[in-house]
Amino acid sequence: MRAHSRLHVVAPASWLMLVLLAAWALPVAAAPLAAEWSFRLLPGDARGAAHPDLQQWRPAQVPGAVHTDLLARGRIPDPYVGAPEAGLQWIGLADWEYRARFDVDATTLARAHAELAFEGLDTFATVTLNGQPLLQANNSHRTWRARVEGRLRPRGNELRIVLHSPIRSLLPDVQAMPHKIAGNYPSPYGDEPKDAMVGNFVRKPGYHFGWDWGPRYVTAGIWRPVTLESWDAQRLTAMAVQTRALDAAQAELEIAVEVESAVVGSASVQIEVLDPDGTRVARIDRRTMLKAGDNRVAVPVALQEPRRWWPAGQGEQARYTVRATLAPETAEATHIEQRTGLRTVELRREVDRNGGQGFAFVINGVPIFAKGANVIPFDMFPARVDAARIRRELTAARDANMNMLRNWGGGYYEDDVFFDIADELGLLVWQDFMFGGGMQPGYDPAFRANVVGEARDNVRRLRHHPSVVLWCGNNEEETAWKDWGHGRDLTAANPAFAAKVWQGYVELFGNDLRQVVAEEGLGVPYWSSSPSNDLDEKANDSTRGDKHYWQVWGNPALPVTAYLRETPRFMSEYGLQAWPVLRTLDGIIPAAEQQVDSPTVRAHQKFMAGEGNQRLLKYIEEEYGTPRDFPTFVYLSQVMQADGIQLAALHHRASRPYTMGSLYWQLNDVWPGASWSSIDYAGRWKALHFHAKRFFADHAVAALRDEGVTRVSLLNDRQQGLQATWRLRVLDLDGTQRSEQRHTVAVPPLSALEVGQFADAVLLKGADPGRTVAVVELFDGATLLSQQVVYFVPAKALALSPAKIDSALRADGDGYLLTLRSPTLVRALWIDFDGLDAALENNALDLLPGETVTIRLRAEADLATLRGALRLHSLADIRR
Repeated sequence: MRAHSRLHVVAPASWLMLVLLAAWALPVAAAPLAAEWSFRLLPGDARGAAHPDLQQWRPAQVPGAVHTDLLARGRIPDPYVGAPEAGLQWIGLADWEYRARFDVDATTLARAHAELAFEGLDTFATVTLNGQPLLQANNSHRTWRARVEGRLRPRGNELRIVLHSPIRSLLPDVQAMPHKIAGNYPSPYGDEPKDAMVGNFVRKPGYHFGWDWGPRYVTAGIWRPVTLESWDAQRLTAMAVQTRALDAAQAELEIAVEVESAVVGSASVQIEVLDPDGTRVARIDRRTMLKAGDNRVAVPVALQEPRRWWPAGQGEQARYTVRATLAPETAEATHIEQRTGLRTVELRREVDRNGGQGFAFVINGVPIFAKGANVIPFDMFPARVDAARIRRELTAARDANMNMLRNWGGGYYEDDVFFDIADELGLLVWQDFMFGGGMQPGYDPAFRANVVGEARDNVRRLRHHPSVVLWCGNNEEETAWKDWGHGRDLTAANPAFAAKVWQGYVELFGNDLRQVVAEEGLGVPYWSSSPSNDLDEKANDSTRGDKHYWQVWGNPALPVTAYLRETPRFMSEYGLQAWPVLRTLDGIIPAAEQQVDSPTVRAHQKFMAGEGNQRLLKYIEEEYGTPRDFPTFVYLSQVMQADGIQLAALHHRASRPYTMGSLYWQLNDVWPGASWSSIDYAGRWKALHFHAKRFFADHAVAALRDEGVTRVSLLNDRQQGLQATWRLRVLDLDGTQRSEQRHTVAVPPLSALEVGQFADAVLLKGADPGRTVAVVELFDGATLLSQQVVYFVPAKALALSPAKIDSALRADGDGYLLTLRSPTLVRALWIDFDGLDAALENNALDLLPGETVTIRLRAEADLATLRGALRLHSLADIRR
């Protein structure tokens, strides 16, 4: 079988990782290929009869994709607008050809060596240069290189890249397998047989084949730059900085550079280290003899009083600049420069007295409770994602008090800019290898070799980033085999083949990828799958390893209170759906189609093949009542999602140190549709993201009511203790106070401190539960740090009065201040500006009776326009 694949491996029980830096080198000359690009449907392709004009050359954008090039030329409708998905599946069955015409300057031609580097070919590619074969590629996740010295002309060079349909390329191999291996999501469009899905076996982004949060667009293209590199006798090819020891007094580093030399000769290597302020703190010059071929030159460096890199909330994100210069005796100097952070990382897996095993990330010796979300690709077509969009999403994560993101394995390895921004913001990154679910032919040596090459490319590319703290082999493949019946079913059908598949899995994810990370990852831990116990017995276990919990929302669709009875060591997936902010759907779903079960709405709801809105209605109606129209349905979907995930996240945090992580599914969207995200495709925050900003705060209160008892815990994620006051009040909905208690307490560093359990009868004292709430608050002196409202009945049973909110909006500096006050409780207040965008620091909140809330916001509109556009929505509105 052709080499194409996914990635996974296993990690030891406890790792002490010492941070390293690594960098790709810059050759003497390296630049994106300056070319005129064009594309066409490959002549002779069977789809040419239906699209004869597409066999003519048309301008193309590189980096890009076939779908975006067709869209730019007006040949297809926008893949996101309306419901065009079925009519665009022919694109993934076609073969496409790209052409680049370019000239080469005399300096480049005069150099002894030249290389074309293809950073992203999606996926099965045949490449020729000036009519001669250059390379064949079969992995979208690798960088493919080809030497071209002696093959370039001053003018009129022509590069051609034929991109073969991944479906048609692999289908014969898949159909020839001894038995079907379970895949992910079968196509509903007939472009691929349901019993012979190729997505498991092709090394391209798995989500292109469709997922339960995104469409099926099996695209092709040159999705990352093509670079022409040239040099003479030597070039630097890589740099790695490994931290051998680190504390507040000193950092002991080993800085190693890799040199490719065409000749034997002497060269000077200079290493410089600049501190975060740009001051040089180390310089070492080393004369060395180079052999012909690959060379490694390593030098020790000691830094006094180093500034360490910390996750968000724990300290500064200090980054050092490391420069390496290679100066051969008879050639130009070459350079590498890389920014990195100094930190240690350990995946601590201590065995507890009950036989369980912890799962905690320890940074610079400090155990970190991981707060965050899973990240999926930012677009169906990766080349459309720019640095501004990545910064917007990651900044929103940091602003919601997150400190970790998990880069999920069904997409692609993000660009360097993603990790640069994560480094800057202090966001830890759990990085999956690109296997999104479903087994693959790990028993095939060619497949595994291809994956190992992919892994080595990406681990080396990203290893200098202090944000990267885990490499994980795959998403859900082990649990699918052990817990979902994939292994059982294949064993029943073909025991010998099943044993072969499982052994291939163990070789790939238990050995091969683990070895790559050990050799290239500079001490970052490896974990074989998520969820997993690192190939030890049960894969999805609450007593050890990481956990995915989908009994809420997924089958059997338990109520959200079931979150309180699931206490894992590290929750790496859980989630509830909601629709995007209504404005995001404008222009995507026509107004006449904005109905819960319309064809276009169903086309943008991918869960259960469009039936996901019925699951949403189940959860909405259980707690909030029946929505009266589509806008109310959207609003209530967000309220339900935010309340449910808040319950789970606070339970996880209150379970510290038994539980040491809570990563909900998911941060972002790939297109405008229903999903589990807290930020929609347009970058607008759903209610959940505003809630996350509160429930992930370093200092927070968790008031968790279950079976008539409210358990109150005070949460402190800082390294300093907190001398605090907490207050518990019981109020009627009109603000009448029935009781109050106030306590002063010392909350230890890095802790969850339970301070009381309160039965409903004790709190209510005979009051009507539908007209009464409890309010728990945490103070530092007079400063309110956190507030949570406890309800005694479902939201639909609250005796809410129609909201009568006094509002005042005024200019303040470069923004505005919105002040709100209501005589009665306002449940699930949502603030918007009727079609105008405004960035609010707070939203999706409960407004307590008689209490004033002031919210800062920024907007392009002027004060008068904003005042006229202000709209306030609440749960009471749906009862009108």
